[in-house]
Amino acid sequence: MPTQRPQRNTKAGLELLDPNVLSRIGGLEFVARSVVDGFLGGMHKAPTFGSTTDFAEHRGYMPGDDPRRVDWRLFGRSDRLHVKEYEADSNASVAVLLDVSRSMDYSGARERIRKIDYARILAASILWLARQQRDRVGLVTFDAKIRDYVAPSGKHLPMALHVLEQTKPSGEGELGAPLKAAAEHFRRRGILIVISDLYHEPSAAIDAVLQLRNRGSELLLLHVLDPAEREFPAGDLTGLQDLETGETLPVVARAMRDEYRAMVAEHVAELERLATTRGVTYALCETTAPPGDALARVLAARERLGPVR
Repeated sequence: MPTQRPQRNTKAGLELLDPNVLSRIGGLEFVARSVVDGFLGGMHKAPTFGSTTDFAEHRGYMPGDDPRRVDWRLFGRSDRLHVKEYEADSNASVAVLLDVSRSMDYSGARERIRKIDYARILAASILWLARQQRDRVGLVTFDAKIRDYVAPSGKHLPMALHVLEQTKPSGEGELGAPLKAAAEHFRRRGILIVISDLYHEPSAAIDAVLQLRNRGSELLLLHVLDPAEREFPAGDLTGLQDLETGETLPVVARAMRDEYRAMVAEHVAELERLATTRGVTYALCETTAPPGDALARVLAARERLGPVR
């Protein structure tokens, strides 16, 4: 009797790196783990985000502890010996700031993943990878104002994933005001990753992101676009709809295609130029690219720029 081959688990393997497949599975924790496992499978070592020696907590003195770690000021107040615990050198605070404005609710084709869903997968994968490194992870969602805030913590990954799953795009896009408000939450140096479609003038967008550089925080800017937003597959299209306001503008699509593509290419190039010259890691992430590939490009761009010190 011939032996029966075991059925292949369709929820494992490289096919999960297809963003359209990932978006239909559900459960961001599983999706993030799959993306990160696939990404790390091709790496010789796990990439790291950053380092810190920030104070974590006190604990009671134990025989054999280094006396240099005793908090003598606390001893003077309490008459009890405590030592200072610090985060491990490989730990950092890593937070994702996700644009959930109305324009993120876009897909250039019926079968293609929306920008917000792709951004969710990318955000969850980054937070999952950071937490695997024992980093503290946090999340901000925003449109014209902050919608959700999850403070960076070693225990907040499930909360951040829940917020990512529940958030829905709405409201007009804005960077300056919400990122200025978010900067007040990140007083400790860390790594802050902004994910947005950047429907803003390049210099204004980069200025808005730079507001987050409290105490030398390292900044990463992930620019999420649907290929249709770059290619303008016009066909017989006679009108364009503003994704933020809903207003439709009449156009002669075929005549505009070359001009539109040139404008978008210039916009992307200027964003990258300004970001790079001002010490911000920039990466363009198209929604048809496997999230693992996007993650690799982000970390490669960061390595080229070098972390801010």
